[in-house]
Amino acid sequence: MKRLEQLKKHLHPGRVYRRADLAQWSKSVDRHARELVDLGVLQKLQNGLYYYPKHSAFGPVPADERELVRRFLKEDDFLLSSPNAYNTLGLGTTQLYNMRVVYNHKRHGRFILGGLTFEFRRKPRFPRKLTEEFLLVELLNNLPILAEDTESLLASVRCRGKELNARKLRLAARNYGKVATRKFFDQVLSDAA
Repeated sequence: MKRLEQLKKHLHPGRVYRRADLAQWSKSVDRHARELVDLGVLQKLQNGLYYYPKHSAFGPVPADERELVRRFLKEDDFLLSSPNAYNTLGLGTTQLYNMRVVYNHKRHGRFILGGLTFEFRRKPRFPRKLTEEFLLVELLNNLPILAEDTESLLASVRCRGKELNARKLRLAARNYGKVATRKFFDQVLSDAA
């Protein structure tokens, strides 16, 4: 029990830990991690990934999404978004999605981390932060999977595309758009010129 207490001293509420992090403080890392999970000190998020929950007046606070993804990927080079961000573009989209999208260079697929669904998309390029131009391009890239009226949404995207900075939108379409998306925005921007 003494070694378990020593390990616990190194842990901080609100942090996500990988098995390798715990191994630096324990010679029996798997046993100690299992014991800490059984005691309710740690929550097992996925194989080799643990969360030491913070507590508030309302109970345990879930892990920060950025911290969770950062520890899962073992790097900071990713962009976290959600299809819900399309609602901020003023296009009349109203659907809410229970999914987070992670643009990154390492992983691809759907993972559940800490009870949250993350769609990891391996991309060669993505911006450091979300921009209107990137969101508009991604909306068009993902149009077939969105639960929206396609025709009215395309009309709204056409109008919104004409309002945005043409150079930035053209660059975003070239860097992040599928072939059909690039053609769509080339047409929109040539009509606006």
